[in-house]
Amino acid sequence: MKTYIITALLIIMGIYAMQASEMPARPCYRTVSSPLMEFDDFCDVCGCSGNGGSMGFGTGLNNNFIGLRYIGQRYRSRDGIFSNSPWIDENFNTIQLWTQIPVGRRLIINAVMPYQFHSREFADDTEQHINGLGDATVLGFYQILKQTPDSIISIEPQHTLQLGGGIKMPTGKFDEENLEGSVNPSFQLGTGSWDYVLGANYGVTYRNWGLSAMVNYTIKTKNDKEYRFGNQFNYALNAYKTYYLGTNFALTPQAGIGGEHFEKNKEFGFEVNDTGGNALFSRLGVEVNYRQYALGLSSMLPVAQDLNNGKVEVKSRFSVYLNINI
Repeated sequence: MKTYIITALLIIMGIYAMQASEMPARPCYRTVSSPLMEFDDFCDVCGCSGNGGSMGFGTGLNNNFIGLRYIGQRYRSRDGIFSNSPWIDENFNTIQLWTQIPVGRRLIINAVMPYQFHSREFADDTEQHINGLGDATVLGFYQILKQTPDSIISIEPQHTLQLGGGIKMPTGKFDEENLEGSVNPSFQLGTGSWDYVLGANYGVTYRNWGLSAMVNYTIKTKNDKEYRFGNQFNYALNAYKTYYLGTNFALTPQAGIGGEHFEKNKEFGFEVNDTGGNALFSRLGVEVNYRQYALGLSSMLPVAQDLNNGKVEVKSRFSVYLNINI
């Protein structure tokens, strides 16, 4: 029942936003006016990929939207606890219904409802597949600093600062049987716990250039199986430039770096071996705007990593989204 309620809430929020916000006459130019990364392109697989949250609650380029996003992640992990245990290939796939809408002049609501379909292939060529709803997330951000509304290209630097937080709800299934064997406990649809997110986003634009920075911290609680994924810290720095290709088209390439740090998981109050760690990524992306529509692509590759005591390795991450800017 809670899953249907949350899904309905996301749809209602999107409809409300479409009715309450007028489509801009020149929507491509609004791309420059919103520089925030908004948790862009982070996936907390080692803290449980099921929540779909830290891959991004916003595109970083357009103010308000409703759309769909696909996230693909490729990992490999040890099939056992020993150093000579065979590697297994893991594919985490997520399709998200996501939206960002304004409530009043300074409050912004971000909401994500993911559907997961994950698979992994063992050394003996057997496979395991899981699919279903992931953990829904709803966040609210207050704009401490806000850019000049409807500005196209300002001759002065424009600054934006947002502070906020929210909750991740246990709408995705947590299966304790998936903790056995592989040292990657994140092969789940959800954490099974209520988790809490605190975040800050800062951005500055000058003419058609932009720079954004973000930090966020996720506090995770134990689920009804007495398992608790470790708290997580994310950070990122992103730069971009918008090129206008006529009246209706805009092209915005992006480049940046980002990092993740995971504390150790706990089970029945005791730390779980071979959990926690950190990773640093490089990132390239692009967003194409046509009228009120936005198509975005993003790819991330690891620069350095030490996940689960070296027994989990991220290979690549990729995302594509199609939004209606509102």
